[in-house]
Amino acid sequence: MVQLTRRHLLTAAALSGVAACSSSEDTNESLEDKKAGAMASFTVGDQFRATEPLTFPILMLSNPAYPYKADWPFFAELTKRTNVSFDATTVPYSDYNQKRSVMVSAGNAPFIIPKTYHPDENAFIAGGAILPVSDYVHLMPHFQDKVARWGLQPNLDQYKAEDGKYYLLPGLHENAWQDYSLAARTDVMTRLGLSQPSSWEDLADVLRAMRKAYPDRYPLSDRWSTPPQPGGNNLLNIIATSYGTHAGWGWNPVHWDANAGKWIFSGAMDEYRQVLQYLNTLVTEKLIDPESFTQTDDVARQKFATGKSFVISCNAQTLVNEARKDIAEIPGATVAKLILPIGPAGATLDPVTRLENGIMISAKAKESPNFVAMLQFIDWLWYSDDGLMFSKWGIEGQTYSGSVADGSFTLDPGIKWGGINPSASKDLQVDYGFSNGVFAYGGSTAMLNSQFSDEEKTFQAEMNKRTLRPVGPPAPLTVEEREQVSLWDSALKDYVFQQTLRFILGQRPLSEWDTYVQELNSRNATQYLDVVNTAYERYKKAHG
Repeated sequence: MVQLTRRHLLTAAALSGVAACSSSEDTNESLEDKKAGAMASFTVGDQFRATEPLTFPILMLSNPAYPYKADWPFFAELTKRTNVSFDATTVPYSDYNQKRSVMVSAGNAPFIIPKTYHPDENAFIAGGAILPVSDYVHLMPHFQDKVARWGLQPNLDQYKAEDGKYYLLPGLHENAWQDYSLAARTDVMTRLGLSQPSSWEDLADVLRAMRKAYPDRYPLSDRWSTPPQPGGNNLLNIIATSYGTHAGWGWNPVHWDANAGKWIFSGAMDEYRQVLQYLNTLVTEKLIDPESFTQTDDVARQKFATGKSFVISCNAQTLVNEARKDIAEIPGATVAKLILPIGPAGATLDPVTRLENGIMISAKAKESPNFVAMLQFIDWLWYSDDGLMFSKWGIEGQTYSGSVADGSFTLDPGIKWGGINPSASKDLQVDYGFSNGVFAYGGSTAMLNSQFSDEEKTFQAEMNKRTLRPVGPPAPLTVEEREQVSLWDSALKDYVFQQTLRFILGQRPLSEWDTYVQELNSRNATQYLDVVNTAYERYKKAHG
């Protein structure tokens, strides 16, 4: 099963903050009585080790793919290295968000609350249940170092609330991570003399050639068309990104127009219209299966597996674990991930994937005499190179050898992870507790590449050549504004998705685009933008 990544869980940048009703923290406050167990000196490159045994309460998500085990080697080795143990409150994956919300709102959540996706933290700010962590990052040298060296402050600014502070410590990526693209039958492409398409128009030509050679089938029949967004979640996302707007999994109701200096409505952009025109052309010419926007993954995969289609959405894992296995019964069939085609926005990527899910800290943690030690510990485990290597790959000489920095990393052949050593008897996650999504995310490009095959490294190298588009400025809303906008947002999103599908399938002609834009305005798109742009101007005036 494919798990949604952080990019699928994003909402409007305009909703990236709410007003904090509690009194703001004084960043110069004395923490002298909160340093028990802390290291007197803790800087970049230091191994954190508490000066006395400490136990920190943590909310622990138990993933069904590798259910929580208190006796994982991860925990024993972590205590050995840091002198820290966890008092874990374990919650199943299916209940995590709901139970986290109940516990945080009631004020009885553990100190460390990981696996939180922005903007989920906003719901807890006004009640004072979580800390403004930006007040305390001066105690976290590894976090600060990566933000500075990797130029991530503009991304973090998107997380700020109206008070100018942020309340979530996200995972940090050195570069944008473009994982999703399209997989294509390379044996068919070779037989037809087709090359890797460099643009979306090139891809259309590839599909035309396939359709001409196989007139009884649709070349592209896609997957990931399930709720909450109807139709083409990945396909719409990757095309829209290439055109400079937002759709599908990447839907964001507002888009920063740097030239105009204001936020505009994504679903009304001309770039959005161009995306729909492109897909409508594919439908009209029978290059894409119309059922791509409604069928289940199983149906899409079955068509690909039986040679009824030649192109399907993929990511690095589904290429290896699903697409290649699906076509195994077709003699001579091969499949590869296409380099993401370039659109009118040029060779660029959306920078949103540089921040991961992250950690909230309970407000009551501030009262602990071990507060500073806890921040040092979090900084080492989640943000230092050594901590990231440990949480991802484990113990050198036992679970792996070599270094990710120089490319010599090798997972122990008796241990499997993802597509590495698939026939090994031990599992890095299930049996050892490493590469656990609660702890292992973010890091350098070298760290990211360590989990990939040579084929995927080539794909990522091409992606890393592309420039990142600018991050829009903060536009945090007050509690009242957010409540109002949330009502408009739901209705607008439903209408945009509904009409998007109609335009693509030809059920509504694109000659009615101007009428559609007027319909958006009648559904409060204009008022929505007025609120967001007012919030942007207010924040800019208050914080620069």
